[in-house]
Amino acid sequence: MQRLTPLLLVGVLLTWLTPVVAQTPDYIIQSNGAPMRALVQPPGQTPRLATPTPTPTPAAVRADAPASGALAAKPPTRGKIRIGVILPTESSALGEAAAVVRSGVEAAAQVDQSAELYSVDATGDNVVERYRAAVADGVNVVIGPLSRESIAKLAPSVTVPTIALNSIDRQAAANPKLYSLSLIVEGEARQLARLMRDDGRANPLLVVGGDALSQRLGKAFADEWRAVTGKPARQMAFDANDMTPLLQAAGEADAVALALDVAQAAKLKSALTPDVPVYGTSQLNVGGVQPELAGVRFIDMPWFLMPAHPAVQRYPHPAVPLTRQTERLYALGIDAYRLAVQLAVSRPGAAVRLDGVTGDLRLGRDRAFERQLPAGVMGGNALQ
Repeated sequence: MQRLTPLLLVGVLLTWLTPVVAQTPDYIIQSNGAPMRALVQPPGQTPRLATPTPTPTPAAVRADAPASGALAAKPPTRGKIRIGVILPTESSALGEAAAVVRSGVEAAAQVDQSAELYSVDATGDNVVERYRAAVADGVNVVIGPLSRESIAKLAPSVTVPTIALNSIDRQAAANPKLYSLSLIVEGEARQLARLMRDDGRANPLLVVGGDALSQRLGKAFADEWRAVTGKPARQMAFDANDMTPLLQAAGEADAVALALDVAQAAKLKSALTPDVPVYGTSQLNVGGVQPELAGVRFIDMPWFLMPAHPAVQRYPHPAVPLTRQTERLYALGIDAYRLAVQLAVSRPGAAVRLDGVTGDLRLGRDRAFERQLPAGVMGGNALQ
């Protein structure tokens, strides 16, 4: 797996992923080709939370135990759920992402007070050993691991409900207690195709960039469009040096779907006539003012699009702003905690659904949680 070099400077800085790393679908930041904003704290430290009122004492057990990589256990409170949080917080490559996810888990635990957290640092080399130790110490349900490599190694040893925070390789051993909750872009591309079909679009133009992320978005959209309409989507490659063919094709289509990075999307949208409907995924919603993308219909998680959503209002945001892409990991941690509580008390085979901050979550095929996202319009806050 490619290694990232985090920039740990005083203050909050950006850590950009290289194109090579972005092609590695092994970890959710890499999978989404997103920039990471370095934490004020060193890797493994939880970002501070914005809490308008005093927060309860954290549910997490916080004593250090370097030898085992786990936070020292105290006897579990009688009748209380114990959630193991198994993440590579001390990894130079994944520590920052793991810390952001863990901060979301801890924020949810502080608010809900329905479970105790048992946090463990683990990598692919020791994840099985530390998982077994956590279960032996009374953990009822587990959140983690983060990388597909660790998930594959752990899969045969899973004995309690375990929410892996990435997609699961087809080669990994099947296990009925192993679940997947991830932010992979293919799910958004498929939903975008269905949204355009439901909006009555019949002849869209799909514009695809040359980078790995855009290629994945484009393929997933094209496959889903064919599946739901029975027809292929017209597809063209983005060429910043000569957009004349693209603009001509867009004029003949009834909508344009963007599988592009933000800069490419802004350039193309600015060149289109205002009457052309344009669609995109959450990858275009990087925050701040984006006048070039005004009017683009896009999908994203309720955490950003639905501030009045009860769950969004319930949980605190990080006190130090993160990038939009990094904050998605924080929201993922919140929903992972909420799902873990559900799984700990659910009967085997029971339907699991959550009106979450990352989307409307339903347990689908292959034990993977599917996310249904709301739609919004860039440059405004109207939801349709």
